[in-house]
Amino acid sequence: MNLRELADELGAELVGSDGEEEVAGIRGLESAAPGHISYVEDEARLRQAEDGPALALIAPAALRESVKPLLLVANPRLAYARALGLLGHAEGRLPAGVDASARVGADVVIEEGAAVGAYAVVGDGARIGRESQIHPLVVVGSGVTVGPECVIHPNVTLYDGVRLGARVIVHAGTVIGSAGFGYVQDGDRHVRIPHTGTVVVGDDVEIGANVTIDRGTTAATVIGEGTKIDNLVQVAHNVKVGRNCILAGQVGISGSVTLGDGVMMAGQAGIVDHVSVGDGARGAARAGIMSDVPSGTVVMGAPARPRGEQLRIDAAARRLPELLRLVRGLARRVADLEKRLRGPSD
Repeated sequence: MNLRELADELGAELVGSDGEEEVAGIRGLESAAPGHISYVEDEARLRQAEDGPALALIAPAALRESVKPLLLVANPRLAYARALGLLGHAEGRLPAGVDASARVGADVVIEEGAAVGAYAVVGDGARIGRESQIHPLVVVGSGVTVGPECVIHPNVTLYDGVRLGARVIVHAGTVIGSAGFGYVQDGDRHVRIPHTGTVVVGDDVEIGANVTIDRGTTAATVIGEGTKIDNLVQVAHNVKVGRNCILAGQVGISGSVTLGDGVMMAGQAGIVDHVSVGDGARGAARAGIMSDVPSGTVVMGAPARPRGEQLRIDAAARRLPELLRLVRGLARRVADLEKRLRGPSD
C-alpha cells in the first residue's frame, strides 16, 4: 500500500507528503531501510530518525515539524502495532480441511474454513470453530470446544472438556486442562485428589509457549476475556483470572486465587493459594504475594508490601553497612562512658 492508504487504515493524519509513495514494510528505527515505516514517541527520537533511511514516521500528534513525512496519531506505539499487522510478515495459514495424517474421532464438528494439521488428534465430540487453525501435532481432547478464529500452535495439548472462546491464540508446547496439584495426607502417604472440573478460556486471550493451566477440582479454572499470558506461566486449579489481565513470564499462581480485571503481574511474581487480588492491582517482578491485595495497589518484594513501603525498606537496607558502623561506634562510646563512671578499678 502507499502512505495515504496506510494513514487511512491507521486513522492517522498524514503531513509532509501527498501519500503516493509506496511502503516497502515496517521496522524499528535501528533496522529501518529505504521505503520502510518506523515510529517515534518523542522529539529526540524524531530528530534521530530524520538522519536515517526510513520513508516516513508514525509520530505523536504534537510533533508536526519534520523533514520526513509523518503519520500523526494519539498513540504511536499502538499505531505501530496495527501497522505491523498490516505490513509485517504474515503468519502462514493452513489450508482449510483435515490433513490426511490427522486423526479425528466420532461426532466431531469442524466448522467452515477450519483446518486440522498433520498428525493432529481430535477426540470424540470435539468442536472446532470456523476459520480456526489446529496446527500439526496438537492434541484436542474429547468434548473440547475451540471457538471461531482460534490459532492453536504445534504440540499444544487441550485436555478433555476444555473450552476456548473466540480468537484465542495458544502457542507451542502449552498444556491446558491437566490435573491440578492436589493431595490429601493419609498417614505417611499422599493420596491424589481427582480433578473433574475443566478450564474455560474467554475470547481474545493469548497464551504463550509452555504455559500450564490446570483444570478445576470440580468446577472450572477461568481465564477472562482479553487476558494475555506470557511464556512459562503456571496457573493452578480453581484460579479465576479476570478480564484484560497481563501475566508475564514465569509467574506462578497457586490454587483458588482470584485476580480481578486489569491485574498485571511482572516476571516471576508468585501468589500463594486462596488470595484475592483486586481490579487494576500490580505485582512487581519477583513479588511474593502472601495476602489479599486491594484494587489499584502496586506491591513489590517478598513478602509483597505496598510499593512505597517496600521502597523505604530497600532504601534503609542500602544504608545497613553505614548504620552498622554507626551502632558499633556508639557501642564503644557507651562502653567508654560506663568505664569512666565506674572509676578506677580496685
